[in-house]
Amino acid sequence: MRYLYVWTNADIVAHDELLQHKHPYLNTPFFIVRAAIYFAVWNALAYFLNSWSLRQDQTGDERLARRMQLISGGGLLGYGLTITFASFDWMMSLEPHWFSTIYGVLVMGGQGLSSLAFLIVVLVWLSRRAPLDRIVVPGHFHDLGNLMLAFVMLWAYFSFSQYLIIWSGNLPAEIAWYFNRTQTGWRFIGLTLIVAHFAVPFIVLLSRRVKRQPDLLLRVAVGVLVVRLIDLFWLIAPEFHEHGVVVSWLDVVLPLALGAIWVGCFIWQLRGRAILPVHDPEFDEALGRIIERGAPPRTAH
Repeated sequence: MRYLYVWTNADIVAHDELLQHKHPYLNTPFFIVRAAIYFAVWNALAYFLNSWSLRQDQTGDERLARRMQLISGGGLLGYGLTITFASFDWMMSLEPHWFSTIYGVLVMGGQGLSSLAFLIVVLVWLSRRAPLDRIVVPGHFHDLGNLMLAFVMLWAYFSFSQYLIIWSGNLPAEIAWYFNRTQTGWRFIGLTLIVAHFAVPFIVLLSRRVKRQPDLLLRVAVGVLVVRLIDLFWLIAPEFHEHGVVVSWLDVVLPLALGAIWVGCFIWQLRGRAILPVHDPEFDEALGRIIERGAPPRTAH
């Protein structure tokens, strides 16, 4: 941690009044405890939702659906709180003199966008195989495209709001974070995000044709996933390279390696369970709506 976070250096903290003020929160033991809490919450939610979903597929117990609804409601609150503080701890505290109250929401908006893009990639892949090849209709991709468009705008709104508030305040402690990103070689990355993370997907996703064509929507989703990595790089890397863009081979290899491990685990779990939630109490109603939206009547069987 001493290589990443300056607030772990006792000599620096001893001569910095602001870091002394933040020390009750920014200290190594409490940092590790909070990280353990974050992972405990996330893994507990994942474990119970996974377990109950599998049991529902196997037994058709209607009580499990209600359990999943209840834990998901509370889980949204738990996720919102934990990801906000995790982003403060792991990313924002790289520059402990800088702060933004909207930072956690900005990270959440980006994660929502990444999730929808990944969902579209998976659904396009599965919709070419049984049984989803007779279930998924263009309306599904149209809805997901609309949701992805909404999250593109949401991310842009959060990003611009943070910039506008800090710009209007014009306080030295706040503008340093943007100064390192707009007055150096990092400006090009920021402009790339404006174009590729907002302008291009926003314009493209306005098209009804794009959203109803799986292959076209797939390209947009893959592009969004790539630009999400660039956004995370822009949030983190300038703290270590203040004078310009520096890209190490590890900046490319590590995300790809970790992503490959995660996707491998995802596919391994996916292959071990039913693709269609036939025992879900709302499945028949959803299937009826699917038929109304253009799927062949034979899917009812």
